[in-house]
Amino acid sequence: MNKKLILFLFFITTTYCSIAQQEQKPFNPDTIKTIVIDSVVNIRSHKLNAQDFIDAVLADTGFFQAFRNMKKYSFIGENYIYTYDKNNKVNGKVYRKFNRIEAGGKQTIQYISKRDSGNVYKKDGKYQLYTVNMFDYIFMNAYKTGYGSGSMISGKPDSKDQSYKDKLKVLIFAPGHRVDGIPFISNKTEIFSPDMRPLYDYQFARGTYLDSIPVYRFRVVQKASTSNGDVVIKELTTIFDMRTFQILGRYVNLQYHNLFVDLDIRMNMELIKFNGDLVPAKVTYQGDWNIPFHKDEKASFLIVQKEYSK
Repeated sequence: MNKKLILFLFFITTTYCSIAQQEQKPFNPDTIKTIVIDSVVNIRSHKLNAQDFIDAVLADTGFFQAFRNMKKYSFIGENYIYTYDKNNKVNGKVYRKFNRIEAGGKQTIQYISKRDSGNVYKKDGKYQLYTVNMFDYIFMNAYKTGYGSGSMISGKPDSKDQSYKDKLKVLIFAPGHRVDGIPFISNKTEIFSPDMRPLYDYQFARGTYLDSIPVYRFRVVQKASTSNGDVVIKELTTIFDMRTFQILGRYVNLQYHNLFVDLDIRMNMELIKFNGDLVPAKVTYQGDWNIPFHKDEKASFLIVQKEYSK
């Protein structure tokens, strides 16, 4: 492994938090810092309160709509995917750079560069890791056709595989809502319910996004006095455009550990405006999870979309 790749993997910054870790873990290959926090603020002085932010988070459909909006535009995409062995050493890499072209209602993907190496695929050509398969579904589906008119919180799934995909969509597009059908976890994802709210602290800050957009940062963080077994969402951070109160960014950290489930997932998602629409600009993922009947899965992604055009 060359020196540049080593630096690329280990010189990591996250957008919304600094992650102190006691042991080596797989990292996001993300060196793009987009938000600078100016100060901690008293939101009441801005005629807002915690419930205003909570209501906006729960009502938000912006992220889901942003993925739908992608089908309207051409753009350049870059995807970096890394998978890891049990010792957190990189054992698989996927890189894609492509032009996504929209013309007359037809979508075309023209690859500029494709590189795969290591332990990425099974003999039948499918991905080794279920995680990679799920995120391929989330993003490639949007690249090719966009999402339809259905709800981001779907109804009864028509297969077990679709059920997993629908749960993933809720976690990505609607954090804070209940995710049914996950043993030990479902009742803990609804963090603004009367039972869960006392387990969290709310923190507010003011900052600048992409050097020019004034924003609020609203963090929902597990209280120090809360037992780790009582929560699954350790942190949910939301970035609001101060001028419009639209949600532009989201960071979520899910952790849960017991005899049956071992889960540690961090996702960061950012939107930009193009032609009056919100569209995805950056998504990062760092995940380590082990559930019954699946092998331990460790992966990290960096997904960037840029140079949008009509």
